[in-house]
Amino acid sequence: MAEAQSTSGYLQIKNITKKFGEFTALDNISLDIHEGEFICFLGPSGCGKTTFLRAIAGLDIQTHGVIEQSGKDISTLPPSERDFGIVFQSYALFPNLKVRRNIAFGLENRGVSTPDINARVTELLELVGLPDQGDKFPAQLSGGQQQRIALARAIATKPGLLLLDEPLSALDAKVRVHLRHEIKELQANLGITTIMVTHDQEEALTMADRIVVMNHGVIDQVGTPIEIYTEPATAFVADFIGKMNFLPGQVAQSGHVKIGDISLAADTQGYAQGDEITVAVRPENIIVLEGTDKPENTVRVVVKAMEFLGSFYRATLISPKMGNVEFGADFSINMTRRTNIKLGDEVKIILPSERILVYPKGVKNG
Repeated sequence: MAEAQSTSGYLQIKNITKKFGEFTALDNISLDIHEGEFICFLGPSGCGKTTFLRAIAGLDIQTHGVIEQSGKDISTLPPSERDFGIVFQSYALFPNLKVRRNIAFGLENRGVSTPDINARVTELLELVGLPDQGDKFPAQLSGGQQQRIALARAIATKPGLLLLDEPLSALDAKVRVHLRHEIKELQANLGITTIMVTHDQEEALTMADRIVVMNHGVIDQVGTPIEIYTEPATAFVADFIGKMNFLPGQVAQSGHVKIGDISLAADTQGYAQGDEITVAVRPENIIVLEGTDKPENTVRVVVKAMEFLGSFYRATLISPKMGNVEFGADFSINMTRRTNIKLGDEVKIILPSERILVYPKGVKNG
């Protein structure tokens, strides 16, 4: 399990455990979130990300552990006494109230004057790009518009923390892509500390300042999108984020791994000669050798299949000298046309040493 660095932050989560009977949903999690950050909790269904968000909101109080927000211990406070706004997947708008009243709801509960409420609601409708929709009921709006209104309501009281629970998953693909850019831009302009739960890796990669990858109630890795993608700390992260080839091998010697009869230069730090390992490389990092040189980590392979995916071909490759294990490589359209690679061809590829990752034995191609 990888934990966040224990530097101070706006939101400090210390050794949080959440149990439901005998089931442990969160297992001793610690994390610091800094003011103004956009954080994504990412992972498959059942990994604990929504439970984690609900613990921060006070909707499901943790079994053990401490949560501090802006230096204040909020561990046992009810949701009404915590400083956050929340947006749910289902929008959760009041169907019998018009848009303006939906946005004004939190302000009315706080006793804000009517003129100030009207000014704030008008400001927020402009902010989310719906200045003329205030007198409609939620059912008269599209899904994307409803989610914008839910967002406006969540930030109406100017909370210190914005919580987003899979806010885009109910929308169609085009609206989802458009709205995620709007949410990120709005968050950056407001400077509000934001946590978003998602199972969509593309959302996390495009929106987050840092990603928290969760797996079975623990944090596997915390890092920037580039760190998570290029330097996955565990095989689970490598497999969950993007496409990854996993090949069985062993450490031949320091700085070299062996797959079948092929020896490849790779970073083997932390492993000893003879250790059984899993060698991982992303399909887009496999390079076709076009010249006559033979750089380090050159391997002869046969193209067993080619799948056209619009902007590139995903080729299935196999090498007898690598134990006939199949693996994928992404070939650009231009390179494929230039080299005239086709099904059944034998080609030379390069597996760049700096792009090869090594994990413990047991991970399979999936």
